Amino acid sequence: MRIGVLGGGQLAQMLALAGHPLGLRLEFIDPSAEACAASVAVQHQAAFDDLEALLRLAERVDCITYEFENVPSRSLEFLAPRCTVYPPLAALALGQDRLQENSLFRQLDIATPDFVAIDGLDDLQRGMDQIGLPALLKIRREGYDGKGQAVIRQPQDAAAAWAAIGQRAAILEALVPFEREVSIIAVRHPGGEVRCYPLTENTHRQGILSRSIARPDDPMQPLAEEYIGRLLERLDYVGVLALELFQLGDRLLANEFAPRVHNSGHWTLNGAETSQFENHLRAVAGLPLGSPRALGPSAMLNCIGRMPPAAEVLTIEGAHLHDYGKQGRPGRKLGHINLSAPDGAALEQALAQAEAILQKGA
Repeated sequence: MRIGVLGGGQLAQMLALAGHPLGLRLEFIDPSAEACAASVAVQHQAAFDDLEALLRLAERVDCITYEFENVPSRSLEFLAPRCTVYPPLAALALGQDRLQENSLFRQLDIATPDFVAIDGLDDLQRGMDQIGLPALLKIRREGYDGKGQAVIRQPQDAAAAWAAIGQRAAILEALVPFEREVSIIAVRHPGGEVRCYPLTENTHRQGILSRSIARPDDPMQPLAEEYIGRLLERLDYVGVLALELFQLGDRLLANEFAPRVHNSGHWTLNGAETSQFENHLRAVAGLPLGSPRALGPSAMLNCIGRMPPAAEVLTIEGAHLHDYGKQGRPGRKLGHINLSAPDGAALEQALAQAEAILQKGA
């Protein structure tokens, strides 16, 4: 079976690697001459809105998926009558617009921080009066890894914040004093079966995910599963979906969802019975889902801007290095380190060792 992918970054690379043992072969479209998935899958080098290239891909594969949510929705609309497309178009469209996304959360009775739509400075002034300060101004479309965001702490910061996001359509969101950032990843089969991975506790630095720690038996797991279950059902979803959340006491507030495999689930490659990548492919191919059970204490650290020496990382007991083969530059995710340990104390020790290696030369 052949599966087409829009996007050829590290997520496509890891999907392709997960597909090989199952006899699934991936082909992808990406305009970059340096797409890292090209080392493990067939690349069609073309723009994401190149209709001829999309048609060729649809003729060669059995179904199509995507590795990031900024794929042009018009491309999937073109493909849908010609080939099975998962996850569904509605999920992509909602995931591309923060206002629609937050509105969906509210419709499903999923708690969010207070927010208002912003289309100009006058809206921004009214929004600050409505939800108070501090607040976070976020562009509605295309923001990721902290891009397209500005914190407003004082009323006089409003004009600079509006300029900083390029005077684009946005939302203003209350800056909540959360205790933890967590995410839950689930997979849904075309037949409706849902399986959820353990809750993951996440740490961001400068807006970029730095580390994720799997938390099996976390007390917030049932509420997170309830929230993501509502999303999956409403969207008639197929594939892997990630829901990012803020914890405040016994409450969870939704931040955003990602209709794809997710950075906070990379630990599953070595720490779960079935990785998120394999389960995504199983779902879109209509194969039985695998167990998401954690094999033991696990964590993931992103390698940002530079790759650490492999020989140093691999001296850590339970360490697994994943190098995407990308050129280094500040703020770019070049790979990650997965850590597996027999108990929590050993995991904390491995995390300290790995973070010390990552800090060298940073």
